[in-house]
Amino acid sequence: MITGILFDKDGTLFDFHQTWSGWTRALLTDLAEGQPLRAASLATAVGYDMETGHFAPDSPVIAHTPEEIALALLPQLPGKSLAALVSQMNTLSATAPTVQAVPLVPLMARLRREGLKLGVVTNDAEGAARAQLAQIGAEDSFDYVAGFDSGHGGKPSPGMLLAFARAHGLDPAGIAMVGDSRHDLVAGRAAGMRCIGVLTGPAREEDLAPLAEAVLPDIGYLPGWVDAQLRVES
Repeated sequence: MITGILFDKDGTLFDFHQTWSGWTRALLTDLAEGQPLRAASLATAVGYDMETGHFAPDSPVIAHTPEEIALALLPQLPGKSLAALVSQMNTLSATAPTVQAVPLVPLMARLRREGLKLGVVTNDAEGAARAQLAQIGAEDSFDYVAGFDSGHGGKPSPGMLLAFARAHGLDPAGIAMVGDSRHDLVAGRAAGMRCIGVLTGPAREEDLAPLAEAVLPDIGYLPGWVDAQLRVES
């Protein structure tokens, strides 16, 4: 029986390209201090095309923690400390203009009416995640929000997912982990959860299908999937 749903944030709750392409451009431009060649070098380090705004499939921006992204940039930034760069990234992340994959507040209200516990698990910072949800009035739609810095580790390790299950007394087998990247689904599998992929991030269906029991166009299709599970159980 489905008792809870966990959502990745970027590429799942929020459209990845529309939200993070502009953020990445702004960060790299700021770090380059107005030097186009330096900006281009930084962009290469994180797999980002400054001209098209597209990310390479292996870009650390897609699914990694701010620390991992910062480590990719630091060799190009002599004199910059890891802590200072992560702090700068988190500050910019908290104010990034977000583009919802679907209208979140009504969707989460509908899922809550099914009696489901809802959570967000992201490799972004928890504070940045809460700030972005608050921007759109959706922070109170979730029972749990955890980031890479919440004390449970980052994905693809299952720590933050299992912490959600413990916090609400749920069997992991009854929780669906919904995400747009293989990191999300690997974490879900490691936690013993059901895994659902969505196509609002950079990954393609063929990337996600081997790890997911269903791949949906976006999270707006989740109520139909949940209803189908209830019919099977009955």
